[in-house]
Formats: sequence, structure tokens, C-alpha cells
Amino acid sequence: MWTAWVGEAIAGIAALKDLGDGTGELKSMRTHPAFLRRGVASALLEHVIAVARSRGLRRLSLETGSGPAFAPGLTLYRRRGFVDGEAFAQYQRSPFNQFLHLSL
Repeated sequence: MWTAWVGEAIAGIAALKDLGDGTGELKSMRTHPAFLRRGVASALLEHVIAVARSRGLRRLSLETGSGPAFAPGLTLYRRRGFVDGEAFAQYQRSPFNQFLHLSL
């Protein structure tokens, strides 16, 4: 898990889970509302991708929600190269979630 700070304020968090099969899961990414649209999420995502590569992972996957509230995150992930794909690990597909994957 990593945090991004601006001065003494936490700006965002990101977490990576190694699934043990060459896949890493982007487990969580959050940006504090005071720091939205300032590049925090992009910087954290780039860091997670770099760490995943350095650990020899072949794919980075994530599960996220559906609907308008998730649009900014989906835009970020897709702009970075993530593509829609199948459920992974213990997840089950439902009308409320979706899965994205990035080949490393």
C-alpha cells in the first residue's frame, strides 16, 4: 500500500495485491476530494504499475463498480491501457461490477 501526500495532507492511496499466478490486483485507489483532478491518481497508478513490473508480474487487474460515479476512474484506467475483461480471482461478474486488465 502506498500513500501520496501534499505537505502534511494525505492526497491519495493505492494498494497492490500479488495473486500468486503472475497477476497483480490493483486492490484500491482513492483520491481525497480536496486533491481531485490534480494528477494524484495518475501518479499513484504509474507507481503501482512500475512496482508490479519490478516484481515480475505479467498482468495487472482490477475490479470496479459500474455507473456514473466510476466514470473518472474508468477513464484513467483505460487511458493507461487497461481493457475490459473477464472476472478474476474470487470475483463474480454482476450488473454492478466490471473487470479491467493491463498486460505488463
